[in-house]
Amino acid sequence: MGAGLIGVLLAVLVAGFNEHVTEIDLPDLGGALGIGYDNGTWLTAIYEACNVSAMAFAPWCAATFSLRRFTITVTGLLALLAAFAPFMPDLDCLYILRAVQGLAGGSLPPMLMSVALRYLPPKIKIYGLGAYALSATCGPNLATPLAALCFETFGWQSVFWEPIPLCLASMALVFYGIPQDPLRLERFRQFNWSGLLLGFPAISMIVIALMQGDRLDWFQSSLIWDLTVCGIAFFALFLVNEWSHPLPFFKIQMLRNRNLSFSLIALAMVLVLAVANVDLPSRYLAELQSYRPWQTAPLMLALAIPQLVALPLVAALCNFRQVDCRWVMALGLLLMAGSVYAGTFVTSDWYRGNFYWLQAMQVLGQPMAVIPILMIATLTLAPTDGPFVSGMFNMVKGFANAIAAGILSFLFTWREHLHSNILLDHYGASRFLLSDLTRNDMQLASTVHQQATVMAIADSNWIMIGIALGLLVLLTLIPSRVYPPSAPAAAKLKTASSIPSTSLSSPSLAR
Repeated sequence: MGAGLIGVLLAVLVAGFNEHVTEIDLPDLGGALGIGYDNGTWLTAIYEACNVSAMAFAPWCAATFSLRRFTITVTGLLALLAAFAPFMPDLDCLYILRAVQGLAGGSLPPMLMSVALRYLPPKIKIYGLGAYALSATCGPNLATPLAALCFETFGWQSVFWEPIPLCLASMALVFYGIPQDPLRLERFRQFNWSGLLLGFPAISMIVIALMQGDRLDWFQSSLIWDLTVCGIAFFALFLVNEWSHPLPFFKIQMLRNRNLSFSLIALAMVLVLAVANVDLPSRYLAELQSYRPWQTAPLMLALAIPQLVALPLVAALCNFRQVDCRWVMALGLLLMAGSVYAGTFVTSDWYRGNFYWLQAMQVLGQPMAVIPILMIATLTLAPTDGPFVSGMFNMVKGFANAIAAGILSFLFTWREHLHSNILLDHYGASRFLLSDLTRNDMQLASTVHQQATVMAIADSNWIMIGIALGLLVLLTLIPSRVYPPSAPAAAKLKTASSIPSTSLSSPSLAR
């Protein structure tokens, strides 16, 4: 079973790498393929929309066709499409290919959580959740170094081809390590067609609105307005349908469990913080220091590689019955908040080396936040609820990436424009004081852009601090304590009965 888990983890990591290909190397790929910036952003948006949508419906497919058969199929499809990607005859064909790739890539993360919940014995189940956390925290940070290495070493085609060898290795491990379940085609008799026809376009429209909102000036664009309104309306109807359908994709009634509801909210907020930790330094280095992706890669590796050690250590810590995972999560949130607080002191003199000590806090903070979230969500539920939890969790995970992209783009643009206007107003009011510093308008524009960018990044970090502290407050109020699966039977009974909210300061924790 260990080989099977490694195989699924490898497939999920590869899907994550492929997700960021067109985003990271967009200028270079645009030059090679003759694609403008605006058209290139649609490659990312379309992939992301299909990616998130597939996460919601993949658990049903795995239960119907078997987890092993479905995982091998979508992993093979991901590799096959990667092989043909550089040879698409026109942009429309490349759009279609990336959409299907998004469906294949988005189908894989739910399989990793399903393997961890279904097949792993209780004593190591938390390590399986740690492997899932690896795909959420470490995996995205490896995308930049890998894409940069492929492009700089082997050319632009290799950026599309890099998933192929890893997909083949993953398929072999899954075939060897995952048991083969029988086909359950009778499930098609109760297939939730209304849920699919409502949910898929709803999720896709919301994700595209978030990904394209800043570029199209949000609700000043009729397209963003239409996508948002229609997406929300369709999603509301989707939730109503899921509540009453006999074989739903999501079991909405499970949200009565306060631990699960808290975990979904917490996962989204923590992933927004994690994305900000990558996006803001990368944006700073690219815009102010003119770094290319391969020059930013060491910073990403400094966060990703140590987590290969930190995640198992945090999982081992949470596997002790004496350790309340809520306290671990609280410490992780404080470390993440401390990291973004340090980022508020950014100046125009910073370079890559200044960000390493910020990343050091994130190395421990991210695993300490994510693994307890997974424990709080999954360890009070019945095994039969696994597919529903997997679908909801992974859809929220995908939404969080799109929300983070939208929020950060909006914050940065808003604050950068605000600070630019303020600086220009000051310049206009006291031009004689700056006449020695600005010999021409070009130098003035560069100086204003530089300082406005620094202040916009600092402001964005302050918003991230607010998100971290807000989640810390929710942690003290909503979730009840859970025990690791290897805890004694008495502890498990206590966990199962602990549905009412218990704060971190409650006397019951002292016992």
